[in-house]
Amino acid sequence: MTESARPLSGKVALVTGASSGIGEATAVALARAGAAVAIGARRKDRLDALAARLRDDGAAVLQLDLDVSDEQACADAVDRTRAELGGLDVLVNNAGVMLLGTIVGADPEDWRRMLSTNVLGVMYMTHAAIEGMVEQGSGDIVNMSSVAGRTARKGAGVYNASKWAVNAFSESLRQEVTGRGVRVSLVEPGAVATELRDHITQPEARKDAYRHAEGMRQLQSEDVARAVLYVVTQPAHVAVNEVLVRPTDQER
Repeated sequence: MTESARPLSGKVALVTGASSGIGEATAVALARAGAAVAIGARRKDRLDALAARLRDDGAAVLQLDLDVSDEQACADAVDRTRAELGGLDVLVNNAGVMLLGTIVGADPEDWRRMLSTNVLGVMYMTHAAIEGMVEQGSGDIVNMSSVAGRTARKGAGVYNASKWAVNAFSESLRQEVTGRGVRVSLVEPGAVATELRDHITQPEARKDAYRHAEGMRQLQSEDVARAVLYVVTQPAHVAVNEVLVRPTDQER
């Protein structure tokens, strides 16, 4: 691949939730664009396989045992990335869970998991990374939201709330740091063919989620990864603050 086709050469990226789906595809896309990549997740076996694949392609890789709901683990992940890969230019806050279900009759543990991962995880990782980016006068923070962060619907109330929180946090942070060279972006996918639906604990909600997805040609993880790559490879004076990407067949 020519140098012009590797626009992230010399850059360092950290991707959370990298053991599968969108996170895995994003790590691959960033590495192919020339970045050294830190990959964080809880499933070591999956990270080992991804790291081997990336190294076979010639990428510099750092594996991070990372639970984003643990504030200290987030700080340690950023510190290790900077120490072992030489910096941090791109943070992709991708780790998330989608435990859809009704509010009436819900298990509040599902709510705690979503808020801890989808909201606090984004905040903890951002807190760990942002001061260094401000000091260097550059950097990209890409937060993975969802079409669910724009439109609330029955059966997704707390997931909606978590993604609306990500959107609000991102816009506030954008206003705070954009004048200091740091770009903050939201990527908001619609229906994506990933394992997220498998973890829904309410049986009827899980069936509904699959019925909804099976009625369309879903996005693939690589489709969303291309959106992330587009965002972080713009010229320094261009900030793509929001990308909503849905399957052509998806109405809402």
